[in-house]
Amino acid sequence: MPISQRRVYRLASTVALSLVIAYAAGLTLPYLAPILAVVLAAKPAKPISLQQLLKVVVLLILTLTTGILVSPVLQHYSWLGFAIVGVGLFLANMLSLRFGQEALGTLLTVGLALISAAALYSQALAKLVVFSVVAGVIIAVVSHHLCHWLFPESGAAPAPQRMTSEDATWKAARATLIILPAYFLALVNPSAFMPLILKSGQLGQADSQAALRRSQIDLLLSTALAGVLAIGLWFGLKLAPVLWFFGLWILLFMLFCSACFYGVRRSRFGAEFWMNAMVTTIILIGPAVADSANGKDVYQAFAIRFLLFLTVTLYAGAAVHVLEHLRKRWVKSDAQSGVLPC
Repeated sequence: MPISQRRVYRLASTVALSLVIAYAAGLTLPYLAPILAVVLAAKPAKPISLQQLLKVVVLLILTLTTGILVSPVLQHYSWLGFAIVGVGLFLANMLSLRFGQEALGTLLTVGLALISAAALYSQALAKLVVFSVVAGVIIAVVSHHLCHWLFPESGAAPAPQRMTSEDATWKAARATLIILPAYFLALVNPSAFMPLILKSGQLGQADSQAALRRSQIDLLLSTALAGVLAIGLWFGLKLAPVLWFFGLWILLFMLFCSACFYGVRRSRFGAEFWMNAMVTTIILIGPAVADSANGKDVYQAFAIRFLLFLTVTLYAGAAVHVLEHLRKRWVKSDAQSGVLPC
């Protein structure tokens, strides 16, 4: 089997398997596992070892526990708590952008925001979210190992490209500013706006510096496509609302998206477009399944959630455009005054 096809099957099967295991385990946020599976399996690299997994789990527990400890500060000293969370988000984004630890950086970014917001609402909810995040990591890594054994990667994986310190610092600050509005909304109602934090965390680390306007349009279109895919998944799932059927539908949709992602199927859009579409589809369909199980109005909740996703995508594009424009002006002004940018 050609290597490109093996990558397609490996990515789709990893996502589907992690989703089935997470929902079967009854996690509070079961869609975290397939989201992380997309991040882990998308790059042509070997799965992380069990020793590395143990280190990641310990680091996650320490970081997420810190999110719980921040909640009293947020409650009594709001601005100090916001500053602590902001610095934590910045450092997590730096880990992802500067040192190439994308999966770990994404986890720490989303986890810190989710846990601190949930802990402000309820300590019990925060502990459940901590358990879901850690369990989701383990499920995604185990699923990646199994699917990598079925569809192995031949040859050495390309070394991750690291940004310069200046670019990484700027993009980490930019990503933090994109996540913070969704975080403020989650402080008001964590259960309603948790998916928005996931979406903002994904958008914050998107590289939109090259071909900025085209990238923003693609980002918006991929979010719209994810909404269409999630609707198709929902009506397909209504034919037989059982877990295995859910897993097979996810496998089918991920095969389509991953084929376009790896270039097996021709597409006018790039890899970033399809990565965003895959992650956003899972973020949309996961809470919809939870709403159905809890007896909520699925269609109203989905419409509100999808409009919020479009709004945060537009905000992310506008924020990137404004911040990049300001940065160019600062660099130009420093160059004219003879001061080198730090």
